[in-house]
Amino acid sequence: MNSYVGLAQIIERNAQIKATKTAVITEEGQRTWAETRSRIARVAQALSTKGAGKGDKVAILAMNSDIYFECLFSIVWFGGIFVPLNVRWSVAENLYALEDSESRILVFDDYFLDVVGEMREKNPAIWLYVYSGTGKCPTWAVSYSDLLESGEEIPSLAHGGDEAAAIMYTGGTTGQPKGVMLSHLGMFASALALNKAVGFEEDEIYLHAAPMFHGADMGVSLAASLEGCAHTFVPFFDVDTVILQIVKMKVTTTLMVPTMINMLISDPTSETADLSSLQRIVYGGSPITEDVLSRALQLLPHAQFYQAYGQTEMSPLVSILDAKYHVVGGEFLKSSGQAIACVQIGIRRSDGSLADVGEVGEIEVSGPNIMLGYHNKPDETKAALVDGYVRTGDAGYLDANGFLFLADRVKDMIITGGENVFSVEVESVISLIEAVQDVAVIGIPSEKWGEEVHAIIVLHAGQAVMAEDVISFCKEKIAGYKCPKSVTIRKEPLPVSAAGKILKNKLRKDYISS
Repeated sequence: MNSYVGLAQIIERNAQIKATKTAVITEEGQRTWAETRSRIARVAQALSTKGAGKGDKVAILAMNSDIYFECLFSIVWFGGIFVPLNVRWSVAENLYALEDSESRILVFDDYFLDVVGEMREKNPAIWLYVYSGTGKCPTWAVSYSDLLESGEEIPSLAHGGDEAAAIMYTGGTTGQPKGVMLSHLGMFASALALNKAVGFEEDEIYLHAAPMFHGADMGVSLAASLEGCAHTFVPFFDVDTVILQIVKMKVTTTLMVPTMINMLISDPTSETADLSSLQRIVYGGSPITEDVLSRALQLLPHAQFYQAYGQTEMSPLVSILDAKYHVVGGEFLKSSGQAIACVQIGIRRSDGSLADVGEVGEIEVSGPNIMLGYHNKPDETKAALVDGYVRTGDAGYLDANGFLFLADRVKDMIITGGENVFSVEVESVISLIEAVQDVAVIGIPSEKWGEEVHAIIVLHAGQAVMAEDVISFCKEKIAGYKCPKSVTIRKEPLPVSAAGKILKNKLRKDYISS
């Protein structure tokens, strides 16, 4: 009997009380929670017979799929720790993650057959490769389908609580990527709090549109699973494929970042497609702009929007902005909401003292969903975990009612002429210009000011705007020192991470080197 709070309990409970309800929907058909439990348990047993044991790290390099979903639970079923690898990383970056995490098993699909073949030559520590694709299994790997057929059902191991469930790697935009160690209890607490905040219902169908290796999809996926929602998948975010999947599978719920929402509502297909099933959109990465929200509500009048703010280090949830605050022109639209049920938020000045209400400082967070630390990085762990709080590296403030307002990433804050400028504020203003599709604001070197505000803009097709018009528009809305001193209008999309976040570090590098 499992006496711990563990992720495997989600599957065990659903198989017990929702056995005949749909768990997974694919092009091939549907599977119930009872069938899903059986598959997870058999793969776990088959891996165990091949030598996998408690505490072993199992890496996954694959696109979104039902097999990915099953693998996550099969790994914790036998007491392992899953290590999702970034599908956008280079071979060198993922080799680093494999070595740093001390992974010994690697699951991969058709998309990464050649990549894993190359990685195999450079990392002899992996002793078992599991091919989860649909083609011919390489001779040096075992196929997922064979594991499934050969395995026998076993109960989940008594495994959970403060024991590690996952090592999830951060982006590594500054220095080496960090492996964030997350516990069963932490991920369970975050999922419970999100479920409470959003109120999932068991008849919902959740679409995995964001990458499954990312903490955001992981958090929403677990919360939806707690309620017994069904899951469906697209391999990666492609707006036409997402629209088709929503229509075909009658998707009710999904997770996106604002750039994905913008792509969805800007695609001409969305105007004629039947998206009426879509009732709930959880988004994160940044607050939604009024322009995007207004167009989204017009296209999807029945959908509720929830902004989730978090970090991998918090398993990943920190706060939620409820759907009722998503009103065009509403006073809380720029807020990241209030702390979820299990979290406490604080704001610290640079000298370590607590900031006053309304005063900008570094956001710190604590709760049962706090990370265990960074794998093999005691110094970085010590710097990030202070007195039971995670120092997030985000700047923001709390109002009198505990609504959190993000000012910026600390590293993205622009200091010009001794004044702090928060790029998100300037981006929010520029996004109100009708011709603007996407915008990123960065600081660039200035002999006079130290840094100056620079805006990089992508326009809607067929639209035109002059740089001086953008600057003039900003001067009508915000203080002069916050306004862009220069503007670049580009045709190519802004660079984004696999999770859909704009890569400002790349923009800064490209601009400075140009």
